[in-house]
Amino acid sequence: MAAAEAPSNLNIANALTVLRIAGVPLFGWLLLTDGGESVDYRIAASVAFILLMITDKIDGDLARKHDLVTNFGKLADPIADKALTGMAFVGIAIIHPIFWPVAIIILVREWGITLMRFAVKKYGVMPAGQGGKIKTTLQAVAIAGYLLPFDLWNNAPSDWKDTPSDIMIWVTHVVMAGALAITLSTAVEYVRDARTLRRESKAAAQQ
Repeated sequence: MAAAEAPSNLNIANALTVLRIAGVPLFGWLLLTDGGESVDYRIAASVAFILLMITDKIDGDLARKHDLVTNFGKLADPIADKALTGMAFVGIAIIHPIFWPVAIIILVREWGITLMRFAVKKYGVMPAGQGGKIKTTLQAVAIAGYLLPFDLWNNAPSDWKDTPSDIMIWVTHVVMAGALAITLSTAVEYVRDARTLRRESKAAAQQ
């Protein structure tokens, strides 16, 4: 029986991945215009981030449903995700310098685990676990919260000052704390799984 023909790299799933990568500079520009002090640009950056994150869900579903999984997609998709969230964390830290320690911890973890997964690829594929999916969701929700200009609305003169905006800021802090905790715990799990995969692969090769 002839082997199934590999899907072309020129497909809609990969096109959405490339679109997500191409959208990162635009998102960064929207976020950092006027030093992040523009309500309109911050809202636009929030919308851009949400739309780009949606493409991540869509391209994955399309690739699996229509058998469009390619080596290019396997490589480009995580790079696109890390580039988008990385730009978001760096941009937020530039606007709010107090956020730098959290941003650095998360970025080191994200890129470190990504490089580790590529390093152990010769031993087998490490699929994303449920914890990783929860981590990604919490990070996205927290990023969206920090992108929205709650801090600017909170500083505006208003009878509503110190109520809705403050509440949303603290909700965002809580979500990010949860994301940080799961980010670190899943990093430990991935390192453990990588060591197990490497050990089992070597043991099987020696049999």
